[in-house]
Amino acid sequence: MKAALPPLLSIVTPVYNEEEFLAECIESVLAQTYRNWDYTIVDNCSTDGSLAIARRYAAKDSRIRVHQNQQFLNQLANHNVAVRQISPAAKYCKVVLGDDWIFPECLEKMAAVAEEYPSIGVVSAYQQGDQHSGHTGLPSGQRLMHGREASRGYLLDELFVAAMPTAVLYRADLVRNRDPFYVETDMYADLEACLALFRASDLGFVHQVLTFRRDRWASIGPVAADIGTRFGSSIGMLFTYGREYLTSAEFEDCLDRLLCRYYRFLGRRAWVERDREFWSYHRRAFGKLGIGFSRARLAKAAVGQLCGSMLQPKGTVESVRRLLSLRSIRNRQMRRVVLDVSGSRSSKRPIDIANTH
Repeated sequence: MKAALPPLLSIVTPVYNEEEFLAECIESVLAQTYRNWDYTIVDNCSTDGSLAIARRYAAKDSRIRVHQNQQFLNQLANHNVAVRQISPAAKYCKVVLGDDWIFPECLEKMAAVAEEYPSIGVVSAYQQGDQHSGHTGLPSGQRLMHGREASRGYLLDELFVAAMPTAVLYRADLVRNRDPFYVETDMYADLEACLALFRASDLGFVHQVLTFRRDRWASIGPVAADIGTRFGSSIGMLFTYGREYLTSAEFEDCLDRLLCRYYRFLGRRAWVERDREFWSYHRRAFGKLGIGFSRARLAKAAVGQLCGSMLQPKGTVESVRRLLSLRSIRNRQMRRVVLDVSGSRSSKRPIDIANTH
């Protein structure tokens, strides 16, 4: 008797100018031990050979199809188009970015945990990067965590297990019921989406490296880190979800911790940053959060960073070296992409850089 197929799993890859790595990404999907999947590659008006590569694979395998956007979209808008391509029959879905790839057992291991615990809405696992693995992970042997506890763990700065699109698998019905799936003005929309899903579902975890993220200085991620978008995003998520999961005292402690980090970051930059757009961005970020931007607190943080650099010269040298590395890939064009995604720009013109973060 022929064994029944496992549930259908839809994979999507949003692509913009990824010809260097796209074939490797697609090959990793073809190598999966999981048997029942379909795969949609969403091309965002690429100007290189990405579309031709996607079409070549689609011509060879009926499980692969190509969706071509009629006009260029910003990164997160394109990701939203991608997740809307999942099959109506799919029980699970997964995003695999065009310059990432997944290990052969990825789909099988993630789907197995989700099938074992029907309450799971998000499955995560360890992720390997060019230089490091990305996740904290659950305690050894623990494969299930209630959504409330997962959200509390993140907000309390104790847990970081669900981030970066390639690292997670979603229950498809939850994705269909959230439109748009990604908040298109938040560079960390993948994490925000997980917190949203944890309101009605739980977290599953596989204690194994199942995905690979390619770290590239010339991609959106380092530029976003250079600008400091994560600070406003973290506070925004605290305002959105903190009252649900934290006590009043915990909420205030978290807000104080995040603001301290934000001002320390700005205090370091006060000595070297002369870009008016940088400071305008952060003033707007504080305004969107409903928090006044304090010049006095910035000045205090700047003095504190200066004093700290005198006491820890080795750490200061390393920080300066990292800043110079970021500055070497910084240009107005790349910054415009991040500011566009963050909601402060309206440009829809294609930018010829990697579309990952």
